[in-house]
Amino acid sequence: MKEIINNGFKVGILGGGQLGKMLALAAQNWELETWIMDTSKDFPAGKVCDHFVEGNFKNFEDVYNFGKQVDVLTIEIEHVNTDALLKLEAEGVKVHPSPSALNIIKDKGLQKQFYVDQGLPTSTFDFYENATAIKEAIDQGTLSLPFVQKSRTAGYDGRGVAVIKNEEDLSKLLDTLSIVEPLVNLEKELAVIVARNESGEVTAFPPVEMEFNPVANLVEYLFCPAAISKEIADKTIAIAKQTIEAYQLCGLLAVEFFLTPDHEILINEVAPRPHNSGHHTIDSAVCSQYQQHLRAVVNYPLGDTSATSPSVMVNLLGEAGHTGNAHYEGLYDCYKVEGAKFHIYGKAITKPFRKMGHVTIVDKDLEQAKEKAKLIKDTLRIVAK
Repeated sequence: MKEIINNGFKVGILGGGQLGKMLALAAQNWELETWIMDTSKDFPAGKVCDHFVEGNFKNFEDVYNFGKQVDVLTIEIEHVNTDALLKLEAEGVKVHPSPSALNIIKDKGLQKQFYVDQGLPTSTFDFYENATAIKEAIDQGTLSLPFVQKSRTAGYDGRGVAVIKNEEDLSKLLDTLSIVEPLVNLEKELAVIVARNESGEVTAFPPVEMEFNPVANLVEYLFCPAAISKEIADKTIAIAKQTIEAYQLCGLLAVEFFLTPDHEILINEVAPRPHNSGHHTIDSAVCSQYQQHLRAVVNYPLGDTSATSPSVMVNLLGEAGHTGNAHYEGLYDCYKVEGAKFHIYGKAITKPFRKMGHVTIVDKDLEQAKEKAKLIKDTLRIVAK
């Protein structure tokens, strides 16, 4: 394997949010120079990276010109200009994840069809042009309630998803190109983060269990280890490894699963980057997901994914009804909680359900960690002042 550790090796990251910030922090001990591009240096990553370039990661010229300056280019968000990435890749720039795989993943319709074509387990689905087509299918009896509508592009963090349980919910339909899936009868929602480097080495973190905010449809709590049997854990890891191999990705792939009451395991969707379901690894794993992503994209040996402690992660979300300069109420009392590791992202403006930070509680007793996480959730409010 070629040794590439040297001063000035440039890792380019498209996106300057909290994931970019945590990637840059992970890179600091390794003399990997982080270059980040986004529209404002005021974003979380702008305060900690080595070089910040102002630009739009959806713009061809901005991405292309940025990519020519770095040794390897990666992402912290899927919705980037892949035409520029394809050109850079053709010119010899290392781009991870591969833009061809990224084109599949960022279109949820192509993503679902990929699983069918690859023989990977997922729920059934149908394509629809818009809200009118969905209503017509209901009227014609070819589509039944309840179901979940997902925008094929641009959805993340609960955006671009409509859960339709009854006729009153039809007002929530998204008027966009979509897929529609039956509302799966769930026992749990699980996730496995898997990594692969150019040498073909593949590793996986232990499965985690997620609880979602019922209003915002994004992760509120994460529990590690997940309360599942070893058989189920092994099966989710095996499917996650099959999935990253099928995509031939280098870097991280977060694979989210539905577990049904009859123990059927279905891929919900994936993210080819560090992910909310791996935040806890900073404080409760031998190698964090951020270190692992960097190892994978620069083709270092992959790190040890073992958990060092049970843990619970709670997302710190902006308070409903509050938009403006962020103010953290109750933070002083929350810092008293033993085993609580705080990660404040540094976003100046809070919005309803905006991810403003996360806390990981490490404890030898998972149930005690859950109680501490709930205490923090109930005590801390992020409001506008």
